[in-house]
Amino acid sequence: MVSRNVAIGLMFLSVTTVGILGNFSLLFYYLVHSWNDCKLRSTDMILKHLMIANSLVILSKGIPQIITAFGLKYFLSDFACKLILYIQRVGKSMSIFITCLLSIFQNITISPVNFCWKDLKGRAPKFIGFFISFCWVLYMMVNSIFPLYMLTKWSRKNTTEKRDHGYCYVGHDKITDSIYAALFVFPEVVFSMLMIWSSGSMVLLLYRHKQRVQHIHSIKVSPRSCPESTATQRILVLVGTFVSFYTLSSLLSVHIALFSSWEGWLVNINELISVCFPMVSPFILMSHETTPCTLSRLCFVCIKPTKSCWVLWKTFIIRNLED
Repeated sequence: MVSRNVAIGLMFLSVTTVGILGNFSLLFYYLVHSWNDCKLRSTDMILKHLMIANSLVILSKGIPQIITAFGLKYFLSDFACKLILYIQRVGKSMSIFITCLLSIFQNITISPVNFCWKDLKGRAPKFIGFFISFCWVLYMMVNSIFPLYMLTKWSRKNTTEKRDHGYCYVGHDKITDSIYAALFVFPEVVFSMLMIWSSGSMVLLLYRHKQRVQHIHSIKVSPRSCPESTATQRILVLVGTFVSFYTLSSLLSVHIALFSSWEGWLVNINELISVCFPMVSPFILMSHETTPCTLSRLCFVCIKPTKSCWVLWKTFIIRNLED
């Protein structure tokens, strides 16, 4: 039992460390560009918020699980427990929404001019910031229903069972499950279906484009060198990774709810899988990055030392020295 807990703790420690390092590195990269008055692409702005949502999920899930696995259980107060679960829900909801938004936005970007939503091509980037900000506020308000509901006397009287998260107990009843399913599970399924549909559309568009222009490409120039095609492939890999982990986590959650209890190794595995996408997503994005001054793995490296790239870093260093 002790060795199993240590193994689980080490796995959570590894996932949390790697995930935070990757997400913070990519987030810092975007913040440096914004601070130096570099104009970010619309997809970069979306990805910046995705890194924030991923970091919330990793920190709120990983750190309590690490502490629990190494022997300290039920160390959170009732308020702290509800706060941790609140951050988890907000981060998870925003991660799903932003990934879906990224997929749909890229689908609109690469769509031909005669496509059905061609009018959105020019207007979509203007509303990206508004949609993301609106959803942050919306999910923070909606998720506050659960802490408020669980604090009421009526809720405590009607709580039929408690779920053991290791670091705290959480009240659980049919009304809570119904509200959660209506406000979160159903929208998550809808967003996942939209991602799958959008990804399928992008694959079809890329295939048709490749067939259409294949005759004009020489042997030395590959259609994959097109920036739009490379960016789309990056997002397709990201969406595919998300759908895989989310589907596996959902199936495990259903199995635990129907055939098992909230105690045991299966719950820990499910929690670990739910953190895998926030951990690997920044590395998927970094490995497919195509901008001249880009982030290579965990270091900021200019793979094409152009004049603008050197000016960017020179300005950054000078401002730091002046401060």
